[in-house]
Amino acid sequence: MQGTLREIDVSTIINLIEFGQRTGELLIESSTGKFWFLFFDNGELIYATDTDGKLTRLRDYLHGLGLDDALDQLSTSKLGINVLEYGQIWALLEANILTPEQARSILESTIREVLFNIIGLYEGTFVFEINTALTPKLTKFKFSQVSSEYSRQIQTWRKFYPVLQSIDQCPILLSEESLPQLNAWIDGKTTIRQLSRYAWLDISRIGQLIYDAIALGQVAITPSAMNLSHQVKIKSPRILCIDDSITICRAVEYILHNHGFQVMAVSSPIKALSLIFQHNPDLILCDIEMPEIDGYELCGMLRKSSAFAKVPIIMLTGKDGFIDRVKARMVGATEYLTKPFGEKELLTTVEKYCKR
Repeated sequence: MQGTLREIDVSTIINLIEFGQRTGELLIESSTGKFWFLFFDNGELIYATDTDGKLTRLRDYLHGLGLDDALDQLSTSKLGINVLEYGQIWALLEANILTPEQARSILESTIREVLFNIIGLYEGTFVFEINTALTPKLTKFKFSQVSSEYSRQIQTWRKFYPVLQSIDQCPILLSEESLPQLNAWIDGKTTIRQLSRYAWLDISRIGQLIYDAIALGQVAITPSAMNLSHQVKIKSPRILCIDDSITICRAVEYILHNHGFQVMAVSSPIKALSLIFQHNPDLILCDIEMPEIDGYELCGMLRKSSAFAKVPIIMLTGKDGFIDRVKARMVGATEYLTKPFGEKELLTTVEKYCKR
């Protein structure tokens, strides 16, 4: 299932997944290139995240619990979870740094935060892939039971405009006596989004408190980091990774997102073909041995299109033979990367052919 958000809204997409009791991953991409991933088990939400590879969100929630150094206490997790933040939460639980109740609260908050970000989107694309459920699981809930709550939150937040224009704006205290439940964190650098995480209150509630304080002259607001970034906007290269291994897809996503690239990873070469023409990537990472269409055939098809005749295509394979390299060159591959590859090797290759 895939399409554009002009054809169908996010709430309807999630409801269809729930009613169909589907298990897998939903990728939402906004028209500005922002990505979110939602994970389902039999139609119920079990986790949701954006593409932050630096664990900023998790660190904020831990800060609110007074556990600022919690991640530094972790040894290597044995859980083998490829979704970075999710794996770290379970590692904290396994190490008895978080209680089950705290871990459950963080997971539910990550889902609610992503839902608030995407429910109001009307421009962008979506892809739902049926996959095995993300494990282990600690919490899950039905979107249909909370959807009306998010509609109310978004309507409430919109009432604050233009006083509050973004959840990435930073409040500044003008009176030390204002907002006693928040003033320990308000320093002109902490965003509304972070205040929500620290205080474990939803965005609309935080927004209402700040909006009322501004009206009383107790708080001022700085421009959002998002607005400031638009003043010196540098387009991030768009990378598409095609590999039937979910492990490789997730690893490539987190490594490249963490270094400023826009990345979409797809495990089906058939789905990848339609996404390639929709998103016009600046570079393509393509596995060789895949079902339906192998990497050689896919590369050859793209090279016949004038739109992708010169787009760098890096072939990914577990083989390291001369014949495979020759075949890759014959179909027009730009480079050849042998699995398993490390973070440095991947970044060096991508940077070589995808200048920023």
